[in-house]
Amino acid sequence: MAPKAAMVLRDPPQIKHALLYRYGRFLAPMFDKAGGKTPETVAVIRHRVEWLSSWYRYRNRHALVGHENSTRKVKFNEFVLEYCEDAPTPFAKVGSQAAYVFDKHGKRETKHLFAYENQPALIAFLEQLLKTETTLKQLNVSPTIPAVIDSEVEAHLRAAKPEEFAAYAEAMSGSA
Repeated sequence: MAPKAAMVLRDPPQIKHALLYRYGRFLAPMFDKAGGKTPETVAVIRHRVEWLSSWYRYRNRHALVGHENSTRKVKFNEFVLEYCEDAPTPFAKVGSQAAYVFDKHGKRETKHLFAYENQPALIAFLEQLLKTETTLKQLNVSPTIPAVIDSEVEAHLRAAKPEEFAAYAEAMSGSA
């Protein structure tokens, strides 16, 4: 899609994957001052456990062995429990999908919200918006390793991070 875009933000990751507050603080004022068209906000999020599983597997790859972000010596349940902490250790510090959807008061601010599992809806939206056929490539594929969560750990996750499950429920509701 980059060849058709007026602007592409590739780096740094904090801007490439701009949370709502970063968009509001840095990007929205720039568009406003430039007098250009204000972009519509779009987020694609995954089920919380699937998202954490993907991070866990991604940080288990060989390139991170010996790095503080590596999950090579950590079980998935331990990764999830550490993620739930107020100040997780580096291997479990993976952020929040809800921060792409809700403002600090819990109000939905993202205009278009899609569940990762509903790629056809996302593609249809992009094709209508960009007026071109769209094919999404699969990038950053995580290694295939088991990532099974115990029911008690999932219950703890749901209690510790309800906003994450609320964001996914909104995405699944089809209220794009």
